[in-house]
Amino acid sequence: MSHTEKLSGVFAPVVTPFEGDRPDLDALAFNLTKLRQTDLTGFLALGSNGEVKSLTDEERLLVLEVFAQEKGDKVVMVGTGFESTKETIEKSHVAAQMGFDYVSVLTPHYHAKYMDGPALRRYYERIAEAIPAPVLLYNAPQFAGGVQIPPKTIVELAAHPNIVGIKDSSAAGPGRFLAQLDPEEDFAVLAGGINFFYSSLHVGAVGGVLSLANVVPEACTELYDLFMRGMYDRARELSAGLIRLN
Repeated sequence: MSHTEKLSGVFAPVVTPFEGDRPDLDALAFNLTKLRQTDLTGFLALGSNGEVKSLTDEERLLVLEVFAQEKGDKVVMVGTGFESTKETIEKSHVAAQMGFDYVSVLTPHYHAKYMDGPALRRYYERIAEAIPAPVLLYNAPQFAGGVQIPPKTIVELAAHPNIVGIKDSSAAGPGRFLAQLDPEEDFAVLAGGINFFYSSLHVGAVGGVLSLANVVPEACTELYDLFMRGMYDRARELSAGLIRLN
């Protein structure tokens, strides 16, 4: 199965529940059990909803152990992006060793003014060449000090054999670069929000990583299914309702 096929559909960026100041691992397992029974393609562990930046290394590992136990046959991507290339590679190796399918790497951004296209290209290429797990770019300037991957750099990175897709959560959405991608490359584009999920499918995205899928997974997967069956009027109507809910 190609990466584009494997990543098609809807992913939930799963919330990490808390009890006081500690992750509630039992509640996480309960949520994953419920989500596993839906038509979601899979999960994003340790994303923004997963509080990746608020957890200690020990807590992140405990969360991943729950995902490993509860993922069933779902595809799982793991957020492993850190400021240091070295640390990102180390965290990505852990995810790969635990058997997860993909790593999702947010742009570094502490020194935002230096994070231009060439710098980001070097960062992602070094990671992709150092780890066995396939890499997904994660473009979310709202969480990364305004840093985003330029379209030209996305196109360049899409040619790398171990960089297989992107989650784009920017306000502009993936339409800004989709037309520039080589259709022959196995590079999956995922919309990072329900507000532009429907429009992104129209311009070539293969799926979405949707926060709302934590709450109404069936409605999110129905939207995808309606689109894939060419029922665009019904899909557009459902999309409008989900955007209001969002």
